[in-house]
Amino acid sequence: MERKEFMQHGLVRLPPGFRFHPTEEELVVQYLRRKAFSFPLPAAIIPEIDLGKLNPWDLPLHLGGSVVINLGGSGGEKYFFYLRESKSEQKKGRVSYQKARLGYWKSMGKEKPVLASSHGNELVGLKQVMVFYRGKSPHGSKTDWIMNQYSLSNNELLKSSTQSLIASSKEWVVCQIFVKRRSMKLRVRNSRHEENLQIPATSSSSSSSSCITEDLSDEEESVNGEEAMS
Repeated sequence: MERKEFMQHGLVRLPPGFRFHPTEEELVVQYLRRKAFSFPLPAAIIPEIDLGKLNPWDLPLHLGGSVVINLGGSGGEKYFFYLRESKSEQKKGRVSYQKARLGYWKSMGKEKPVLASSHGNELVGLKQVMVFYRGKSPHGSKTDWIMNQYSLSNNELLKSSTQSLIASSKEWVVCQIFVKRRSMKLRVRNSRHEENLQIPATSSSSSSSSCITEDLSDEEESVNGEEAMS
């Protein structure tokens, strides 16, 4: 039985120190497949959203008048279920677009397979990387918002004869949405730079300038170090 203090607005509120950080296999097998087949989920932790009515910076958002709490992973990513047009209903082409409130999501590269190691590396899903663009397609401005969108493979859909979505024009996907870490570092650096420029000089201009340069160097080393690790 769920403890009341760990429930809020019908979703699980993780205790302090806990993070929702599933593997791709767990995300597809334990959550997406169960959602699509109307099976009980391991936990009511992933809310449903309509990507067509939202921008990525609107998250966390309001659903039904209630605030969806941040249950993202350690990297700041957030997870959502989305009922999208099925692949058979989408326009044929190498690049796909999904509308949003003030822009669109554009696919990047080919879909990658998600394999279940616990079932002999069976193909259970597909992963599509998408980038958010502001404006109208196909001439929007690229942003730093990224979405990994996971869908079930055709084999998984055919396993259940009771799956009502097979014959419909919709299919469930699970989305992992986040902003590039490097861009977040740059935003912090620029913010600190602006704050330093607004501080009244208490000494000579040369000493003030060297202080700002030193701060920027530290930030640049942090960004370069992160890029090297990645």
